[in-house]
Amino acid sequence: MEDRHTEMELDFTKDDLPLMANTNHMLVKHYVLDLDVDVKNKVIEGKIVLFFGNDSREEVREQMEEAGRSWSDETCQVQAPESGSVPVSNASACSPESGCNDFAVCGKGENDTSDKNGSHGNREQASGISSSKNCCDIEIHGNEDFSLVLDCCDLSVLKVEEVDVSLVPGVEEFASPAKLTGSSQDARDRRNQIVHELVTLPADHWKEQLDYYRRCSRAPACGELLFVTGSWSLEIRKAGVQLPKDFPHALRIWYKTKPGGRSLSWTTDQNDRLCVYTVGSPINNRALFPCQEPPVAMSTWQATVRTDACFVVLMSGENSAELTESEEGVLNWFYYVTMPMPASTFTIAVGCWAEVKRKTYATGVQRNDGIFPLFSKADIRLLEGACGHVPYPCRFQEPAATSQVMIPHRIFAPPCLQKSCEEILLPLIPQCLSASYALLGTHPFSRLDVLIVPSNFSSLGMASPHIIFLSQSTLSGGSHLCGTRLCHEIAHSWFGLAIGARDWTEEWLSEGFATHLEDAFWSAAQQLLADEARERQDLKALLRWQRLRDEVQNSEEDLQVLRPNKENTGKVTESGASVVKHGLNAEKTFMQVHYLKGYFLLRFLAGKAGEAEYFAFLRKFVWRFHEQLILSQDFLRLLLEDIPQLKGYGLSVENIFQKWLDCSGIPKPLLEESQAWQECRLAQQVKEEVVTWVRLNQRARKSGQRKKRREESTFQKAPLKEHLAHTIMGKWLYFLWHKDGLSSDQLVLLLECLLEKKTLCSKTLECLQKTYHLREQDAEVRHRWCELVIKHKYVAGYVDVEKFLKEDQAMGVYLYGELMLNEDAKQQEIAHKIFATTRDQMDVSSAKVVAEMLF
Repeated sequence: MEDRHTEMELDFTKDDLPLMANTNHMLVKHYVLDLDVDVKNKVIEGKIVLFFGNDSREEVREQMEEAGRSWSDETCQVQAPESGSVPVSNASACSPESGCNDFAVCGKGENDTSDKNGSHGNREQASGISSSKNCCDIEIHGNEDFSLVLDCCDLSVLKVEEVDVSLVPGVEEFASPAKLTGSSQDARDRRNQIVHELVTLPADHWKEQLDYYRRCSRAPACGELLFVTGSWSLEIRKAGVQLPKDFPHALRIWYKTKPGGRSLSWTTDQNDRLCVYTVGSPINNRALFPCQEPPVAMSTWQATVRTDACFVVLMSGENSAELTESEEGVLNWFYYVTMPMPASTFTIAVGCWAEVKRKTYATGVQRNDGIFPLFSKADIRLLEGACGHVPYPCRFQEPAATSQVMIPHRIFAPPCLQKSCEEILLPLIPQCLSASYALLGTHPFSRLDVLIVPSNFSSLGMASPHIIFLSQSTLSGGSHLCGTRLCHEIAHSWFGLAIGARDWTEEWLSEGFATHLEDAFWSAAQQLLADEARERQDLKALLRWQRLRDEVQNSEEDLQVLRPNKENTGKVTESGASVVKHGLNAEKTFMQVHYLKGYFLLRFLAGKAGEAEYFAFLRKFVWRFHEQLILSQDFLRLLLEDIPQLKGYGLSVENIFQKWLDCSGIPKPLLEESQAWQECRLAQQVKEEVVTWVRLNQRARKSGQRKKRREESTFQKAPLKEHLAHTIMGKWLYFLWHKDGLSSDQLVLLLECLLEKKTLCSKTLECLQKTYHLREQDAEVRHRWCELVIKHKYVAGYVDVEKFLKEDQAMGVYLYGELMLNEDAKQQEIAHKIFATTRDQMDVSSAKVVAEMLF
């Protein structure tokens, strides 16, 4: 190892995340990971072999642009379903609603990560470019040695070596001597040419290719390479090599992670057993393995993970894991993917998870012919053409996959949550998968694992290839929150994973689409009729409108722009290095503006185009651009071309940029529509109940002033309902108890309306909780209840606040701020006490934000 430390001079602030990999010079095509996971000592150690192709990022970019230009007239002729099928217009009212690490979109500052460009948690990470000339490039000059730069931090790199793939037995079977000696006879060129032949094997040879990757990864080294680590990068050189084409195309890096590495969370599950998982960190996976982070560096991977036999290893993989025993008490877990994906989407979770299985398996697939037809005959004609992506075993070209309504799936959870999963989550997955297929067609991924992650997870959900993380917060209070969150993460399979943003600052291309589709999927999963779906989605739009309005009023304008790089969006420096603008801003982690403004833009466009036309276009777009990277203009330009009547509304790409994507604040078209949501039937029902509670509160305050002691005595002696029948409040509450209950979204709206009232007395709050059983509702409702408790200093409800901060960490950050702002000694004591008990296990970004509130 060369004993020197340099840092490339990128033009970025402390809030920006640098992407250091010089992807314009070399691109990784495949990773082979061979790792040992020591959960007790919080270390992952082993080696990773990187196989590089001969093409550069610039060539890949040109291929993607050509794919956009090839949106053929024939493809665009595919129409909406014919009259013989159930028209999509029946669902036109379901204005569909990321992640990829993903937020609770109606919440107050709750993080839903998806979702990392890839892992949609719930927190999809943005990427972009600094336009400054100081934004470092390792350029190729004169006689200087070429340096390969990888994204890397919080890792101990032990050794870097070139792999001698020419020594692998049988390599001549796929690399003929004529090919190997075409340009040069020397050993270096021979090794690089072998790697080239390996990474370019035809897609139908994928099994053979994986086997050769494995064998080549174990080949002997043919020399160590010089390397130096910086704060954000690993720089590798080979003496005398001045050009990328001559640099070794197969490298082996020996390394180990650090316990404090920000890509992983070493914690305990809900049964207090050790575990570790990737958290959808702002720095993505660079603290898990050295890699090329920019989304254009799309690669495949295979991984062998060894750990104690008591642990289960879940991972982004097309297979359900092949298990072998390496030594007594230690198991090998093997996963692979053949669909090229950004390295940021790689996900792993190791813990004592238990699989949640059905006691009986229903063979029938629930369909939703009343809302969306299955992929229509007209849409299936798309399959006659070739895909626009690089070759790989694509499911969109497999007849069996294109007709697969529901993919195989499994659920894993800590034992203490198995029963909740059986009751809530298990029935939902088939419904949501079937609904998503009904709307968008072919599932991009062949299988799905769903894991209930530890309570320190900072999101409600996060989607990665073949695996979804869900927060335990989704399992309480019925199926509504769990179903909507599951639909959101499933939507990321198409938008965020199969179709990614070429510039990660355009998070809305993932989170806006997932939020928009969430409603459509959930309506279809519930088999709602069109009118009912329309009403529910108008109510959801109202809640999101109020959330967006609050966020815009209380956040920095720079963080509200959906296309912050504007005309520089998608551009990179000469080497490919760039920065993720605001990527390390802790406040941005908890913002939902990309979810909400993106959702409202798509809702606006779908409304103007007509639901049938819009979703017909969306299916075509998915088929044409799956496994490709896009920019905002790619989607908008093709939408306007395919549905020309949109131009009649004065819409153009430039107009949409100006009014929706390149500006802060509330888009003007949205201001014009918001009044209609206030007047929807479900919202009007809530307003009637708000009036009732306001009157009850007024009477309770007057009654409390005149008869406080007598009524308190009576209240304690008689059951609540019997007592209330004889009190001033009794008539009102008797009426409330005997009318139909409000939905979860209506309860959220009710509590948000009551939060606007200056004063609610303790008696009103007590009756409110008991009338709607607020403590048993889902986390969205309980969050608003806790806000009411804090605002009105309702001491009897403090236990609910403490419980929420402990068990619903994905949504609790905002409440810490409320506890401190009230300047109440008891409330501040609660905030400090709970933070002290959860801080060590809390997500890093969450802990940072809370600490700033408290200290």
